[in-house]
Amino acid sequence: MLSQLKNAVQGSLIIQVVLAFGGIYLLFSFAKWLALTSRRFSIIKTHGCKPPKSYPHKDPIFGLDLFFRNVKFSQEGGLLEEIRQRYKRVGGHTFSQLMLGRRLIQTIEPENVKAVLATQFKDFGLPETRIGAFEPIFGHGIFTTNGPEWEASRALLRPSFTRSQVGDIATFEVHIKKLLARIPRDGSTVDLQDLFFELTLDSATDFLFGQSTNVLDKSDPNSQRGEEFGEAFGAVTARAGIVGRAGVLAKFLPYTKGRTFDGDKKFVHQYVQGYVQKAVKLYQESLKQGKLEVETNDKYVFLEQLAKTGYPEKKIQDELLNILLAGRDTTAGLLSYLFYHLAREPRIWEKLRAEVLSLGDETPSFEQIKSLKYMQWVLNEALRLHPIVPVNARVAVRDTTIPVGGGSDEKSPVFVKKGQIVVYSVYGMQRREDLFGENAPEFIPERWESLRPGWHYLPFNGGPRICIGQQFALTEASYCVVRILQTFKAIEKRDDSILTELMTATSMVRPGTKVGLIPV
Repeated sequence: MLSQLKNAVQGSLIIQVVLAFGGIYLLFSFAKWLALTSRRFSIIKTHGCKPPKSYPHKDPIFGLDLFFRNVKFSQEGGLLEEIRQRYKRVGGHTFSQLMLGRRLIQTIEPENVKAVLATQFKDFGLPETRIGAFEPIFGHGIFTTNGPEWEASRALLRPSFTRSQVGDIATFEVHIKKLLARIPRDGSTVDLQDLFFELTLDSATDFLFGQSTNVLDKSDPNSQRGEEFGEAFGAVTARAGIVGRAGVLAKFLPYTKGRTFDGDKKFVHQYVQGYVQKAVKLYQESLKQGKLEVETNDKYVFLEQLAKTGYPEKKIQDELLNILLAGRDTTAGLLSYLFYHLAREPRIWEKLRAEVLSLGDETPSFEQIKSLKYMQWVLNEALRLHPIVPVNARVAVRDTTIPVGGGSDEKSPVFVKKGQIVVYSVYGMQRREDLFGENAPEFIPERWESLRPGWHYLPFNGGPRICIGQQFALTEASYCVVRILQTFKAIEKRDDSILTELMTATSMVRPGTKVGLIPV
């Protein structure tokens, strides 16, 4: 009996202690919540924030209606127009919506984009959704990190995109010749988009690894393995893009038929590891021999420079994959969209070709390419209508605001709480008729005669994270256009399908760029 009473008292004391600690925890949590609410109310009041318009969901709890529509249009094409139409349904340039139960802010307002990317840069970072989608493939690199780690990556990579490397026309010419040789001379149909992706894979790996995949040259015994790498790289980046946009549930969608994500990821990593290990070993051996430089050819090789940094092999591999993504997909996508339009706009083709022929038949220099004003207009227009990274996002790393979009008139600031994602559609913003005129949906290069780029035109992003390789991409694209127009006098479209995008990590032409080219 005494023992039972003793146990009961001990049990009662334990319950009291648990309740006491539970009460303290609840009081602490309530005080923390109260302080947070008070601070947020103060920010809202100080800045005069008002909530943005809200998207009229069919599922007002989780927003699954838009999730499934995003998946549908990602697979079938038309996602970018679908997103653009949502702004029209809401009737504004900024609104909030649900995505898997999480409330996001969507905007195509230049002032908001400027704040997120530049003036309030430290208030925002890359969302975990994007990092989680891309990190398994690309590791910790310039496109998957925030803060000091990102700053270190950018400082590491920036010297490789100096004027001397960007203007290396001789390297471009080697690969352009192979591309030109693959275009039929009898005017038969060719999908230029396929060739452009092979071209940029060859040139990017040449610049990065010091050895090209050489997939344009089918007689090269190494080209088959390069093709396998290109296919695996394309498949894993496509999956990363879908997961990054639609959310983690997209991981359960069917993968590319006949392939596996893990298998492709392993192959991509092993392929790049071979180059990294060889470069690091070569540099270490040169140090043992007392040499300051590795004895290679005179060509600049990105990997050789990274090997000298002393970074671990995994870090070098990650940065190579990050830059390969930018160097391959973006330029190929730009060229594909451009020639899609040139095949349907004979006036623009003739005007551009006349400018190109003013250079003569010789391969152009970097300075000559930069002097082609109409070429710049044509590229600007292609990037305006078809930004290669058409939708992007940032997450608030602290409670903050964006300048406009609140209230029925959208003129008030909007409060953005810590952890909330702001999605900005460059595609939608660059097609706004109030910013680019009533003919904004049309391909008209001449608009750039008087149009001055600002925060409403961001094909290469903006602020501290602006693309460090944009001049490299524009130079390669311009050089490719010049050489094709020097070689062929006319272009014909061979496809009447509706133009929609194929979204991987970037945007490309879903039906392909099927044309016929008539040689000089």
